[in-house]
Amino acid sequence: MPLDAAGPRLNGAKVAVVAVVGAGPAGAACAAALQAAGLAVTVFDKSRGVGGRMSTRRTRYTDAQGAEHTVHFDHGAQHVGARHAAFVQLMQAAVQAGCAVPWQPVVDGEAESPSRQRFLPVPGMPALCQHLLRGVTVQLQATVSALQRTPQGDWALTLAEHAAEPLPFDHVVLAMPPAQAAVLLAPHHAAWAEALRGVVMNPCWTLMAVSSAAPLASLTWDAQVPAAGPLAWVSRNHRRPGRATPPGCASWVAQARADWSLQHLEDDPQQVITALLAALAHSVGQPLDVHYSAVHRWRYALPAAVAAATPPAPWWDAALGLGVCGDGLGGPDVESAWLSGDALARSMLNTLPAATAR
Repeated sequence: MPLDAAGPRLNGAKVAVVAVVGAGPAGAACAAALQAAGLAVTVFDKSRGVGGRMSTRRTRYTDAQGAEHTVHFDHGAQHVGARHAAFVQLMQAAVQAGCAVPWQPVVDGEAESPSRQRFLPVPGMPALCQHLLRGVTVQLQATVSALQRTPQGDWALTLAEHAAEPLPFDHVVLAMPPAQAAVLLAPHHAAWAEALRGVVMNPCWTLMAVSSAAPLASLTWDAQVPAAGPLAWVSRNHRRPGRATPPGCASWVAQARADWSLQHLEDDPQQVITALLAALAHSVGQPLDVHYSAVHRWRYALPAAVAAATPPAPWWDAALGLGVCGDGLGGPDVESAWLSGDALARSMLNTLPAATAR
């Protein structure tokens, strides 16, 4: 898209320049729809990769014999469920593109009901957001620390990692955890900031571990929902398509309950590893010969509930050129996040002047 001194133009008409803060499924959905409509979109994310909580960690470790191994852990969102027709269509397109596969895990020894279609991005969870953001400008390790309203009515973004002048945009979308979005919104939209502060996001400690596989031959399940104890979900990560696991080993992802995670939120990570390894062994029903273990703390993992005080999604103030989307506004899963971002993009396109798009 050619640029000139007046900003990006398409066929002679000025194109709206949009900043989307957050490269998870909500931000990726919004950015993809806006880009497809002809707007100039830049996505900012503070992480090293896109996907948000759709994360797969690639880890190398050295075993007791000195050999190095690579292992993948899906330590955030565990799968992608699809009910809404538009999202089902998106996931079917992702399957055709080779970045997702249909997946019906065996949970607690029983196959899950096929009434809700489930998919697994491949080779890792970020693949879906990478697919959505093809062709979109993305700046990673870029933390938006402030929003400023210019005298001309535009937006200027300040990045914590850069001392350069703030970056100018016509419109800004915040697709990030509610508490973080509230900080940026407070000077510009006090009502939204207050509503977002009322959206409780539960934390989650997640254990990642590798053990010997030989003693586990009798296990038939892909995942387990423990009835009691610290753990809410246990996944045999090595049974997920495309995930690397050392030969003769099993890889595990065990996610703690929200109340346990909150109680132990500031604990030393090694103490958390010890507690969750014991809970994992209890859940599996036998001791584990552990070769590697680590934990990740998701401070903002899942919304506890949608706050009653929040306005209906999508949140879009056309006069300010400011929008908010994310799973904190609509529901605790990937589909809800995508629907929120896609709905916001459609609201924006319905109110932007025709000259700003194709």
